[in-house]
Amino acid sequence: MLKKTKRRYLALEIDTVDAVDFNEFADGIWSALVKLYGEQGASRAGLTIIHHSPSLAIIRVANAAIDMVRAALALTTKIGDKPVAIHVLAVSGTIKALRKKVG
Repeated sequence: MLKKTKRRYLALEIDTVDAVDFNEFADGIWSALVKLYGEQGASRAGLTIIHHSPSLAIIRVANAAIDMVRAALALTTKIGDKPVAIHVLAVSGTIKALRKKVG
């Protein structure tokens, strides 16, 4: 029987001049993970985007891959042709607790 993977939710602040749409954001994060860790490492992260707005995003990742994802996000400087900086605001085990932390 397979073990259930523990997951964590990350609240992200997206600093950019121009708004980044959902597809560009998803491609940008995924390509940063693949560039840094390869296909196998990126798939191990179990990345899912829960919520996306122009300045805030919530993503779900595997607990074992939090450091990998944070490193990839820190190294992300461009999404598409737009300069961007992504900051992790909070990490939590549930979306409800994460929303309380972020406000």
